[in-house]
Amino acid sequence: MDIRERIAKRVAKEFKDGDIVNLGIGLPTLVANYIEDDIEVIFQSENGFVKMGPAPSTDAVDPDIVNAGGLPVTVLPGAAFFDSAVSFGIIRGGHVDATVLGALQVDEVGNLANWMIPGKMVPGMGGAMDLVVGAKKVILAMEHTAKGRPKILRECTLPLTAKKEVNLIVTEMGVFEITPGGMILREIAPDATVEQIKAVTEADFIVADPLKMMEE
Repeated sequence: MDIRERIAKRVAKEFKDGDIVNLGIGLPTLVANYIEDDIEVIFQSENGFVKMGPAPSTDAVDPDIVNAGGLPVTVLPGAAFFDSAVSFGIIRGGHVDATVLGALQVDEVGNLANWMIPGKMVPGMGGAMDLVVGAKKVILAMEHTAKGRPKILRECTLPLTAKKEVNLIVTEMGVFEITPGGMILREIAPDATVEQIKAVTEADFIVADPLKMMEE
């Protein structure tokens, strides 16, 4: 299984019927493809609509319906479109149950850096700064390392998007929860060991007892 698919499938299991969820650009957008049929999750896109559906087939692309990253998406029955002010009113007003974001770095107390590499020409943080503060739950969907280097650190070294706002981290190796008592490894992938995870994780973490197998 592709590791991005594994991560997206696991994140999709975090939601319950009726949740309003915002998906960040990149890997998080894949989550919409794996929502179980027996629940309705209302996806909000910060560029101005709710009830976003999965990615369209290549012959069904509507160039006027794109997500915040500019990629084609579908809309489901009952979708509503609105301007950016209303969209961010929903986010800042605390109406989003969860947001799923990528990360350049995250640390053991839930600090997040996901918007800039010093000295490089890259886009700004977009709506992430509002989302991580406004959403009730912040989930990171990310690959565990970047070219072999740890992304889960003791302390972020890049400019922060937000301080102590991350609740859950889902990688291809496992699921971590950020708690007041420390970062806890709750689930482990079937092809990983705790020793392998420790080798590519700079942050300190507690291993849950029992440690569950990561759902796929």
